[in-house]
Amino acid sequence: MVAVHYSDARSLSVDTAVALYRSVGWSSANRPDLLYRALMECHALVTAWDGERLVGAGYAISDGHLVVYYPHLVVDPEYQGRGIGTGIMARLMDRYRGFHQHALIADSKTVEFYRRLGFTRAGATEPMWIFDGDEH
Repeated sequence: MVAVHYSDARSLSVDTAVALYRSVGWSSANRPDLLYRALMECHALVTAWDGERLVGAGYAISDGHLVVYYPHLVVDPEYQGRGIGTGIMARLMDRYRGFHQHALIADSKTVEFYRRLGFTRAGATEPMWIFDGDEH
């Protein structure tokens, strides 16, 4: 088991954030300034660190009262399967406990992970987006 330290401080650099997103092949890494601003200006950010190495990050966008949306959860592939994603989500979800709606879009390979956290298919809704990446 890795001794990971979780933080809600926004104390990461652009290069550190981009390296994490590149490790999972996310196109967000191709827009470093926008990615960094998203992380710095989101409603809540939780990061996971192995010493000085950023190994995971997740963030939330919220109206602060009823609805929270979790757009990104990223864990370095070398650290996946060790409970880090669960740790990040637990901390984010705890912050929004009691909110009327928690929402996210799950990639098919992550559906079971999110089900274990209590998420279910959103009724008869269909996920929709305009996406400028190619990793999905």
